Amino acid sequence: MITNQRDIDKYYDMLVEKNSNYEGVFFVGVKTTGILCRPTCPAKKPLKENCEFFSTAKEALLASYRPCKRCEPLSNPTKLSPAVKLLVDAIEKNPEKKWTDKDFDELSISANTARRQFKKQFGMTFIEYARSRRLGLAFKHIRGGNSIINAQIESGYESGNGFRDAFSKTMGEVPHKSKDITILYSAWIETKLGSMLAISDDDKLLLLEFVDRKGLETEIKKLRMRLKATIFPEKTAVIKQMEEELGRYFDGELVHFETPIRYIGSEFQQNVWNELRRIPVGETISYKRLAEKLGRPTASRAVARANGANQLSIIVPCHRVINTNGALGGYGGGLARKEWLIKHEKMVPK
Repeated sequence: MITNQRDIDKYYDMLVEKNSNYEGVFFVGVKTTGILCRPTCPAKKPLKENCEFFSTAKEALLASYRPCKRCEPLSNPTKLSPAVKLLVDAIEKNPEKKWTDKDFDELSISANTARRQFKKQFGMTFIEYARSRRLGLAFKHIRGGNSIINAQIESGYESGNGFRDAFSKTMGEVPHKSKDITILYSAWIETKLGSMLAISDDDKLLLLEFVDRKGLETEIKKLRMRLKATIFPEKTAVIKQMEEELGRYFDGELVHFETPIRYIGSEFQQNVWNELRRIPVGETISYKRLAEKLGRPTASRAVARANGANQLSIIVPCHRVINTNGALGGYGGGLARKEWLIKHEKMVPK
């Protein structure tokens, strides 16, 4: 989400003007309607305080906005193909649904067609689109750090709507009184590289990930299953500390985090994560060299897997690990972010 006030003011003026030069530059989410629009939408313009601006449509989807039927913000200037329109309509009828090949068969559309046409028109695959809508519903109230009671009231929790279903599938059902249930807390943190999701218990941070990371839903569910937990939207003191430190990190004022963290992983994974935290700020290391430092010189692949299983982005700096040939390698948050983080840390005063 765009948070710079100067950009917000400029984009709002362009929205009022319906300035076509800003097509693709920003998207607007209208808080009062939950609708996502393009700058040239013919609909009546909302008040500035009711607008949220996004650099990409995907960010807006993850923030729970649904595409406007008048300006079709996810389409190219040409109209949607009949197959894509059918799929978009199907998602909006049941946005919390997880799609399988059988579902495509029932619509007489091949999974390959869905993937190819969505990528061409939206810049994301059908599965990514469906996932963004599903997570957007689940994250709707996490963004504001609302309590679960407010989430129930504001989303009609008792009505059995899509928000409740999507939220409970991802974050867990609201527990009845039980000593066997662990309560975790979640909040949305805005950064220069995009929105992040933080999850903590009362004392320590357990997860910090970019909300558009592939597999985030699975990570959350594994965390819940392992700890027998339900996750509530609430910004704990731990998450507030993390938010403050992240702000200073991205401003180049902080290189070492003090927010207390808790690892959820095997002994080997935890050894890898501890070694990652020993990599000096501004430096990188290869997977092979990291394996050697752990006394496991032939375990490069296992180290890489543990690296990818890290659930505490930036704090546990898996972005500092690159291929032996100097290539960036993989990164759950995307290679563009990895490159930015590496360059940023090289410029930060130690």
